[in-house]
Amino acid sequence: MDRVISEFDTALRSVVGGAHAHRSMPGLDKQSTPSLDAKQREHAAGLMRVNHVGEVCAQALYQSQKLVARNPEIRQMLDHSGQEEMDHLAWCETRLQELGSHASYLNPIWYAGSFVIGLAAGLAGDKWSLGFVAETEKQVENHLESHLQKLPIEDERSRAIVEQMRIDEIEHGQAAIVAGGEVLPDSIQRVMQTMSKVMTATAYKI
Repeated sequence: MDRVISEFDTALRSVVGGAHAHRSMPGLDKQSTPSLDAKQREHAAGLMRVNHVGEVCAQALYQSQKLVARNPEIRQMLDHSGQEEMDHLAWCETRLQELGSHASYLNPIWYAGSFVIGLAAGLAGDKWSLGFVAETEKQVENHLESHLQKLPIEDERSRAIVEQMRIDEIEHGQAAIVAGGEVLPDSIQRVMQTMSKVMTATAYKI
């Protein structure tokens, strides 16, 4: 029952806000509101909203995959990665507030869709579930690298958050491969990339 309550709390915080980080937010030594003009602030907020949606999806994926993981060690690995993703969620949420913006209004949809996808990946077996994690994290890594190029140079706090997220995502992907993850077929990788583009374009604005 404690586990059920904990997982429900995680889902609720992912969708409606109030995520709690176990690690300090990167960039606390940087200005929270640097000299950004209105357009730069809006752009930075849009990018951080996209990142926040990514973390909402990550929580749903890890939660659903944990539910059907066969191997207790794999379940523990997914749980550890999910906890670090919760840090990311909290950091992005805080940064959006500092930028005077909001999380995506479509978070319940993002969460529900990702939960179903994660459940399907998990039911396919642990090696495919881990392969899905590895491919997801690889795409997220590329996505975060592009955001480091797009964020205003002056927004050092957002950049510090994104950089630490990138480091963590690389570690999560490597851990999934080491644990036995299979490389996904090219067709599935392309579908994932297309879905990511749709989500990114939508979350940036809504």
